Amino acid sequence: MLNWDDPLAKFKQTPAVGYTRAMLASEALATLQQVEEDRGTTVAEINTAPVAVDALSGVTGLEQVEFGARRLAVDDKQMINCRADLNQLVPFKYKWAWQKYLNACANHWMPQEINMTADIALWKSRDGLTDDERTIIKRNLGFFSTADSLVANNLVLAVYRHITNPECRQYLLRQAFEEALHTHAYQYCVESLGLDEAEIFNMYREIPAIHDKAAWAMRFTESLGDPLFRTGTPAADQRLLRDLIAFYVVFEGIFFYVGFVQVLSMGRRNKMTGVAEQFQYILRDESMHMNFGIDVINQIKVENPHLWTEDFQREIAKLIDDAILFEISYAQDSMPRGILGLNANMFEEYLHYIANRRCSQIGLSEQYPGATNPFPWMSELIDLKKEKNFFETRVTEYQTGGALSWD
Repeated sequence: MLNWDDPLAKFKQTPAVGYTRAMLASEALATLQQVEEDRGTTVAEINTAPVAVDALSGVTGLEQVEFGARRLAVDDKQMINCRADLNQLVPFKYKWAWQKYLNACANHWMPQEINMTADIALWKSRDGLTDDERTIIKRNLGFFSTADSLVANNLVLAVYRHITNPECRQYLLRQAFEEALHTHAYQYCVESLGLDEAEIFNMYREIPAIHDKAAWAMRFTESLGDPLFRTGTPAADQRLLRDLIAFYVVFEGIFFYVGFVQVLSMGRRNKMTGVAEQFQYILRDESMHMNFGIDVINQIKVENPHLWTEDFQREIAKLIDDAILFEISYAQDSMPRGILGLNANMFEEYLHYIANRRCSQIGLSEQYPGATNPFPWMSELIDLKKEKNFFETRVTEYQTGGALSWD
């Protein structure tokens, strides 16, 4: 048998070490047993004690495996407060969730696939971009670089444990990966352009317009991430529904769109086409995330119609209205002067138009009657299925197989 020990070790003098000796595993176990005996509970009892199922909020997926339990039926499943086994993916109840997961997997892409050579040359050129154009790139990399991390944290630390359906959880895991992929894309852009990493990634703690959006979102992650929070009562279920709307409808469905328009506008003018192409793929991913979240929200409403009260609808309408003000402030900060055929007033109209669409998607009345879309090309871009993208660099169909889906 091979022996990798030092053959001279036994001849070497081991110096005395003045550190406190680490406790051996056997000693640690004996100590733990003594503590538990003092408390009247044995280690074995702790290891085998089943995780209690909350009478109201349902299962988590961490419960003791029950031998001989009956097989799962479709009707046992529900979006929240489910008491059925969450470790069994099938039979599917929400086939749309599984299809969205498959679509997301087929849409896989990586940041390094996109050529950044032209962007690097343009950024280094003294006359390539105006100061205002550079501000747009840096502000949006600053906002998005931490925004997707905030979304990922919200998914894995808060939302996942409250959605009690395995096919939806399957999509949430894919979404969490895509949020990490987007953060990778922003880091790749920052590195490629030679930007100050600390400046970009710390903007959410230095630039008021970025900080305000991040701080607004954190309230809802903290709400759902509270270890003592449980669903199962009307008030708690409304809290979950509100926080899902805050992230899927507002944060991903409204807070991202000023940045998308600004960066993609530069790409349409053949400027920073690599960064713009990264944002184009991210827009497609985020559109799918938002659509999934809205479907979850609407399914919760269908299964729990008592939650959608008039008072709650007014609360949600105000939440959206307040959020619009933050995004208008961000538009003014990132674009203080009109450039690229854009200005802050156009963004205010666009945000009202977007907000109306989001409201109608979750069953609220439009909050800004008469608002129109000043950027019709954005709708064309989102609705694009498969054709050469407007940066003329590659085909936007980046699926590994099948047809691209935005559902």
